[in-house]
Amino acid sequence: MFESLTEKLNAVFKKVTGRGRLSESNIQDALKEVRLALLEADVNYKVVKKLVEDIRVRAVGQEVLESLTPGQQLIKIVNEELTRLMGEANKGLQFVGRTPHALMLVGLQGSGKTTTAAKLARHLRKHGRQPYLVPADIYRPAAVDQLEKLGAQINIPVHPTDLGKKPEDICLEALSMAGKASADVLIIDTAGRLHIDEGLMAELVRIKQRINPAEILLVADAMTGQDAVNVAKDFNAALDITGIILTKMEGDARGGASLSIKAVTGKPIKFIGVGEKIDALEPFHPDRMASQILGMGDILTLIEKAQDKFDEKEAIRLEKKLRRNEFDLEDFRTQIGQVKRLGSIEQILDMIPGMGKLKKMKGFTPDQKELVKVEAIINSMTAEERHSHKIINGSRKRRIAMGSGTTVQDINRLLKNFAQTKKMMEQFTKKGHLRMPSFFG
Repeated sequence: MFESLTEKLNAVFKKVTGRGRLSESNIQDALKEVRLALLEADVNYKVVKKLVEDIRVRAVGQEVLESLTPGQQLIKIVNEELTRLMGEANKGLQFVGRTPHALMLVGLQGSGKTTTAAKLARHLRKHGRQPYLVPADIYRPAAVDQLEKLGAQINIPVHPTDLGKKPEDICLEALSMAGKASADVLIIDTAGRLHIDEGLMAELVRIKQRINPAEILLVADAMTGQDAVNVAKDFNAALDITGIILTKMEGDARGGASLSIKAVTGKPIKFIGVGEKIDALEPFHPDRMASQILGMGDILTLIEKAQDKFDEKEAIRLEKKLRRNEFDLEDFRTQIGQVKRLGSIEQILDMIPGMGKLKKMKGFTPDQKELVKVEAIINSMTAEERHSHKIINGSRKRRIAMGSGTTVQDINRLLKNFAQTKKMMEQFTKKGHLRMPSFFG
């Protein structure tokens, strides 16, 4: 999402770090470019004005002008101010009082509330909670069916909503049933509209008054930019929301909403949606987002993803096979599956410091389809061929190519790359340098 902004900010900092010393004058020039880059990223004008002024005040002080590395100090200040702008630290959900706690999801139609409700339920269960989903949108066709299907998919109970009842009565009934079902968190998917109207807000206020939710979370589409910020202001004025979930953060929008919404509403971004899959919801960390915007990567999130997706026993088994030089195409296929669960290759590269620049190099364009092709080739091999790739001769290659919808050249490329990888692993093993990186402590 921040690719264009990252590129422009890095260009500014490259000029600054190339100077031996900095003056107030050239800092001002750099900040003009920073200001323009932020405005082009659709960041709120008033937010940009204050942010740039805060950076300027610190940048023309002693910590930069008298530093031995003034350019790096300026980058450090921008990183810290961006982090502060977005909230400084992750603000988790607040569960106070008696259970079950009610979480009320609000927002416009199309923002992704229903899918987010299911994602949030899955996330909470993973952290020891017992969620209960409540479809309270009685107006949108198939809204109840959608949440029921998502609940079944992740094996989380869904309240049997009676479309003939008022939404506030449905929520009150669900609160009682959730308690009897030993659920400790109620996740309410409320109705949305194409735009804000008095009827919608009045209904949401009634639900709030009846169930006294622990959290009122606005689900906003990050792709809508400043429109999302304006929507947040209106919902906050009517309901006093407690936090925000930004969806579609994996898209190619300019990203201004995530940089503006906390400053404008005073309410924290608590989660971000980073894909369509049911597990594509992450806690929002302002410091990590600031690092990513500045092209510094986000290793902590990558590690957390790996901890969640990778199989520890499989990693240990693989390390033993590597030490015995028994790594084969079957193991290679398993590793591809694990990597795919982390997300797209492009998302993974964005989290690794310095990889953003490499992505722009000619010929360095990651293609998720290549992983699919490699998997198809290995799947078309026999067990014997996957275990002993050297037996794959010309006729076997032609059969594998036909079975996988690829070419013999594709087979040759895969086998060559695999052989080189094995050779490199052998060298590391002989020198005693091989140690599989562990994400499990």
